[in-house]
Amino acid sequence: TEITEKLEEAIMIWSKQIRQVLVESEQVRREADDVGPSAELEHWKTRMSSFNSLLDEIKSSRVKKIISILQAARSKTLKQWKELDGKITIAANEAKDNVKYLYTLDKFFGPLAKASPITMMEHVPSLMNTVCMIYCTSPYYNTSECMTSLLLKITNQMINTCKTYLCEG
Repeated sequence: TEITEKLEEAIMIWSKQIRQVLVESEQVRREADDVGPSAELEHWKTRMSSFNSLLDEIKSSRVKKIISILQAARSKTLKQWKELDGKITIAANEAKDNVKYLYTLDKFFGPLAKASPITMMEHVPSLMNTVCMIYCTSPYYNTSECMTSLLLKITNQMINTCKTYLCEG
């Protein structure tokens, strides 16, 4: 029972840390007003990396052994652990999926940032078709919040490109 108590303490500490990571991941991002769409991709890549690392740790043999011992001892802490494990898995899947979809836009980020306003406009129909495809097919990124954030960043980039063009001209 002493070993079980120590292991339960470890699980409680890990659970608290995992909850903190989940809470922080759900907080509203603070970004500059003129940030472009590549920042959206970077955000989700960072988030994917964080959650994948956390999943790797949770799936490690050390943690699996501790969970097995606590299962054998019929520990009550396992219910919330399994719940957190599920939430981390969902968050990791969401980040991975969003990165996959946002990468389809990556080919537009260069032309949006470096082209003249006229050449930039040639890419807009394809860009919007790709955004529409993401909205229609992504299981996670098709929310109003995600689309608004993405379209705002695309617009920011277009405005920055036009400002740069005007200042150079």
